[in-house]
Amino acid sequence: MTIICLLLLATLLPILTFTAHVNVGIVNGKEVKPHSRPYMVSVQYNGQHKCGGFLISNEFVLTAAHCRNKSQIFTAVVGAHDLRNKSENSLEKKVTQNNNVDWISLPKTEGDIEAGSVCSVAGWGALKTNGTLSPTLMETNVKIMQNKKCENKWGKEFSASKMICVYGDGGSCAGDSGGPLVYEYTAVGVTSFGDIKQCNSLKYPEVYTKISAFLPWIHNTTGNVN
Repeated sequence: MTIICLLLLATLLPILTFTAHVNVGIVNGKEVKPHSRPYMVSVQYNGQHKCGGFLISNEFVLTAAHCRNKSQIFTAVVGAHDLRNKSENSLEKKVTQNNNVDWISLPKTEGDIEAGSVCSVAGWGALKTNGTLSPTLMETNVKIMQNKKCENKWGKEFSASKMICVYGDGGSCAGDSGGPLVYEYTAVGVTSFGDIKQCNSLKYPEVYTKISAFLPWIHNTTGNVN
């Protein structure tokens, strides 16, 4: 199923427009059970996957600001698993909940996830540094990093009040920007940036925008969805 988003929340905040470290596909992951993540969205230009995203209602998709190109028309493909299968798609302005399509919850209040907590990420991005995009949706688990450790790695580019760092055996790569960091079926982060030279880098952990820090803006923009 394909929808033209009524509003793509690509203007979440300026910090998502980092250009020096936007190399954020799933490395050391596995293929998800088809349609087990019904909130996942493939943000596409001219029929080609560009970024990840996720449904937060029947009309709104959340993604990263740097995925947006104002000169191009984008579409949000929902209910997909293998992006090569175009026969599943249909065009609508709103989506209807079913076994393949559903939205994910957002945090209710602002706050941090405890360091060491296990979260998950998913996407159609590259499987290795400089690799090709995955046609099927992949996933892996990551853990929340202590803010101080992330600050030591990224310096002034990391803001503990607005960002979340993660670490693990696997992680995001090129093409996964805009996808959700999920903790207990709640989207707590938006895939933002990482080491431009190496996916799943040991030197620079992956960074996600902290959704809870922007709840007032999200609710104001969407009319209190979710």
